[in-house]
Amino acid sequence: MYPTVSEAIALPVVRRGRPRVVAGSAGLGNRVRWAHVAEVADIAHLLRGGELVLTTGIALPDDPAGLARYVDDLVGVGAAGLVVELVRRWPDRLPSALVQAAERRGLPLVTLSAETRFVSVTEAVIELVMDRQVAELRAAEQVHEIFTALTVSGAEPTDILHEVARLAGLPVVLETLTHHVLAYDTAGVDPAGLLLDWEARSRSVTPDGRTAYDPGAGWLVTVVGARGDDWGRLVLVSPDEPPHRHVVVAERAASALALHRLVARDRDTLERQTHRALLSELLAPGTPSGELPMRANALGIPLEDRQLVGVAIQPCSTVPTSAAAALATQEVLRDLAEVTASAARRARIPALVGVVDDSSVRALLSLPRRMNVSQVLDQVAQEVHRLAAGTPRASRVVVAVGTTAASLSDARRSLGEAAHVANAALRSPGSKTYHRLDDVRLRGVLHLLRDDERLSAFVHRELGPLLAREDNQATRLIEALRAFCEHGGNKSSAAAAVHLSRTAYYQQLERIEQLLGVSLDDPESTLSLHVALLASDVITTNQHR
Repeated sequence: MYPTVSEAIALPVVRRGRPRVVAGSAGLGNRVRWAHVAEVADIAHLLRGGELVLTTGIALPDDPAGLARYVDDLVGVGAAGLVVELVRRWPDRLPSALVQAAERRGLPLVTLSAETRFVSVTEAVIELVMDRQVAELRAAEQVHEIFTALTVSGAEPTDILHEVARLAGLPVVLETLTHHVLAYDTAGVDPAGLLLDWEARSRSVTPDGRTAYDPGAGWLVTVVGARGDDWGRLVLVSPDEPPHRHVVVAERAASALALHRLVARDRDTLERQTHRALLSELLAPGTPSGELPMRANALGIPLEDRQLVGVAIQPCSTVPTSAAAALATQEVLRDLAEVTASAARRARIPALVGVVDDSSVRALLSLPRRMNVSQVLDQVAQEVHRLAAGTPRASRVVVAVGTTAASLSDARRSLGEAAHVANAALRSPGSKTYHRLDDVRLRGVLHLLRDDERLSAFVHRELGPLLAREDNQATRLIEALRAFCEHGGNKSSAAAAVHLSRTAYYQQLERIEQLLGVSLDDPESTLSLHVALLASDVITTNQHR
């Protein structure tokens, strides 16, 4: 907010006195809060810090010790600099003791070789200070308006960080209190350099107060939170000590982020949003970007030189058929995402966890190379079931896993397999803690082929006359056929399953044989019809999703 000593001595009224810096040039960046004329040696106790002291030296001590003490006293109270007019006391040059003391203490010492009206100097310096203060107030007001508009418009954290980077021209990072990166804006710098070894670097920066600058790290850090619930830190990477307006930008951005979290607390947490973005990028067609492993690593989830296992967690509930039901399903999935993330944390396994579609939670577990995958999956799956049981909206779930992968491209396949297995396992979840492709067998294969037109053609060839009917009788015939297939051709057991008398059930089977032109006594025909029924279920479920 305040001008520097360099800027003060560059004012025209000072330049007319022919100023020359004779010592303490390292302190020319000191901030000048005021200009004060002082012709007595014991002036220090009357100062408050930040003053540019103006003197003719007429009352300063003669002895070297006294001159050194005078400088020490000024530095002790935080004076910004000392300007001495060389017209009266010392016409040619200042005493060496004064110069040496100023150089030793880093106090800017400036001489004026021409007579100068100090009152004009003080007026000019104070006017410069006031101009800077007004400019800072206007800038703060503009920053306030910008972030208020962002808050009112419901801007996401990434939008807020982008605005911080634009206003400050510096990289900005939002991290958790455990030093995992949630979001960032590089402001044009290389993201690899920005996020390299982030967690270790961040742990070493512990500034005092809610907002502070760490000159060693070159970080301006402000705490993010509201109502006594702090949940993150906003870091502005500034190699030089930031001006006051950057502090204002950081603090207003932190307030906007805290308010966003309060307003959106019934939606995904920011952590889940960040994980979802990475999972969506990983699942998208094409090669994952080179930044993806780096961004995941900054979240505390290494993806390179690891065993990667895709997991899908799906609630045992019906497919939503209305907007209200779809909304309720999303709420269930958000609960399950938090449950899954908590289960992974309890197992001490890094994991990306997020809701990337309308039916399941996806997770990518990252295990060390030599860790036993089966043991970890047992532990995580059991914890998911235990935590889900305590969640009213998603008490029963299916946990499915893909094959273990060693690269990001294979991790995409593992995540896809997990989703297919989960969909297949929903028809007969059983008592398994988690399901693999081997467990769902034929259903798993059919789910892998569910988008293949040849599978649809097979279903219509086998069941076409039944599927074409739109009356209640068609539904009853399909259920009768399903019961027959599921009970291995045992007509008595099948009749009991559909709650019909044997006579009525046998009549339905005869009607099915007439419509389809097959004999249910033929094992191959029965097997083909059973596969067609399973495939029809898979295709219908996929269309509803």
